[in-house]
Amino acid sequence: MPDTSPKPKLPVVDQVSSGGVAFRKTELGTEIALISVGKPARWQLPKGIVDPGETPETTAVREVQEETGISTELLQKIDTIEYWYVGNKGQQRVRFHKFVHFFLLLYTSGDIEKHDWEVNEARWVSIKEAEQLLAFKSEKQMVATAREMIDTLHS
Repeated sequence: MPDTSPKPKLPVVDQVSSGGVAFRKTELGTEIALISVGKPARWQLPKGIVDPGETPETTAVREVQEETGISTELLQKIDTIEYWYVGNKGQQRVRFHKFVHFFLLLYTSGDIEKHDWEVNEARWVSIKEAEQLLAFKSEKQMVATAREMIDTLHS
């Protein structure tokens, strides 16, 4: 007879990350910094966990610097995405309720080749190409919104 007893509910853990759409203007147009992570590799926006005592804005600038090797100036908030996933917290399986704050960041200096060890590759790509490469629909939408914001800044 199949087991029909209800499965125990996983504990819920809130998790807050922050990242950015870092951009620069070139003679070819607007480019943004993307990172490739994981195996199999996937392209995404740089982001990471907000550390205790840190603001989402500070985290965005720090994570972009660590994961891409570039320094940026924070311009404004783009939006926050929210989703759920199951993972491990220590030895325990939990449901994470994830919030990711994204900010528009202007490139000021640095070398994209100097990304950290967590990243397979960091690359400048045209904003149009970024929307094709990104693995997650929510991040594609973030770049589309960022593109509109950048156009407004420079009009």
